[in-house]
Amino acid sequence: MIAKNDFPILEFDTEKTAKLNPAALVDKKFDTNRMIITFFPEVINKLIENDEIESYYKVGGENPFTIYRFVNEPDVLIVLGQVGSPSCGGNLDLFYAFGITKVILCGGGGVLDRNIKVGQLLVVDGAIRDEGFSYHYVEPSRYIYTDKKVTDKIAARLEKYNIPYLRGLTWTTDALFRETPDKVEQRKSEGAKIVEMEQAGCIAVAQFRGFDYGAIIYGGDDVASEEWNHRGWNTREGIRFNLVMLCRELVKEI
Repeated sequence: MIAKNDFPILEFDTEKTAKLNPAALVDKKFDTNRMIITFFPEVINKLIENDEIESYYKVGGENPFTIYRFVNEPDVLIVLGQVGSPSCGGNLDLFYAFGITKVILCGGGGVLDRNIKVGQLLVVDGAIRDEGFSYHYVEPSRYIYTDKKVTDKIAARLEKYNIPYLRGLTWTTDALFRETPDKVEQRKSEGAKIVEMEQAGCIAVAQFRGFDYGAIIYGGDDVASEEWNHRGWNTREGIRFNLVMLCRELVKEI
C-alpha cells in the first residue's frame, strides 16, 4: 500500500514484491554467505597480484564486475563497491539474492570535524538520510540505524585488537558538489562525523531484507575547514589494505 504524499520520494510502498526482483537475475546460490564490500581498488589489485584472491563470479550487464574469494579463506568473498546508494545498495540487494547474509563494508568519507585524523576509523551506528534510494526500502525518517548487535560485535573486536575507533552517524548524500557550509554545520550538529554516499541505502537494504550488515568508514578528506582539503586520503595504501584485512576477520564474527 502506498502512503500518498505531495512529494513522490515520501510515498513509501509497503508492498514487498516489485515488478523486477533481484531473484529474477540470479542463476545460482553462492556457497558462502559472507562478503566484504570495499572502495579501495588498489587493494583488490594487490590481492590479485599476490594470488590472495581469485575470481569467483562475474556479474554481467551494462556495468559488469567481478566478485572474488580469498584463496586461504574461501568462505569470504570480496567485491569492489560502486559509488552511490543506487549502485552500491542495488548490488547489495542482488548479493542477498545470491545468498549473502553477512556483510562488512569498508570505505572512506569526508570528515565533518577537522580533529578526525586521516585514517581514523568510524564504526557506523547509522546515517542521516539525505539521499533518495533508502526511501524505497524503509519508510521515511530522518535517521536510519545499523543493527546494534552487529555494530557491538565489530566494536568489541576492535577493542580486542587494541584498534582505536569512533562510533557514530554518517551523513549520506547523493550530491557530492552540494555539501555546502551550512549543510556541513547542520549535519555536524546532528551528530554526523563523516559524509559519504552509500550508508543510508545499504542499511535500508539490510533492514528490508533482514540480514547482518556493518560498516567501517575511515576519515578521509576534510570538508569541515573553510576550504576543502584533500589530505591525500586516497593514497594511504597501508591504512586501506589493513582495513580490508581487518574486515576479513570481522565478517566471520558477525
